[in-house]
Amino acid sequence: MNIVLWVIAALLAAAFLMAGAMKVIQPRERLVASGMAWAGDFPPAVVKAIGVLEVLGAAGLILPAVTGVAPIVVPLAATGLVLMMAGAVIVHVRRGEFSMMAPSVVLLILAAVVAWGRFGPYAF
Repeated sequence: MNIVLWVIAALLAAAFLMAGAMKVIQPRERLVASGMAWAGDFPPAVVKAIGVLEVLGAAGLILPAVTGVAPIVVPLAATGLVLMMAGAVIVHVRRGEFSMMAPSVVLLILAAVVAWGRFGPYAF
């Protein structure tokens, strides 16, 4: 199970690093044009903050465990990403974008598995 948790954490880190970096680097208008219509409902600073939190969450899933420095951060980062994805699901529901919810739900479940495993039976 430890290997499974590492694989899930690595996949999550890659997904959140790419998504977060895109939100930080690209202007809000470009995000909206590329299919992230929800970004138009939020101020640019909020979209950038979401991106920064996603990048930090990605780093928090991997770096503490690899370096051995404060490995408790791994399940905390996973929990933070669960909360982020819960917020994403709520935004999609409120906007009536039910078909857009699937990736957020999958990421939420995977982050919850990492949080459970690293807080519980497979802690570092």
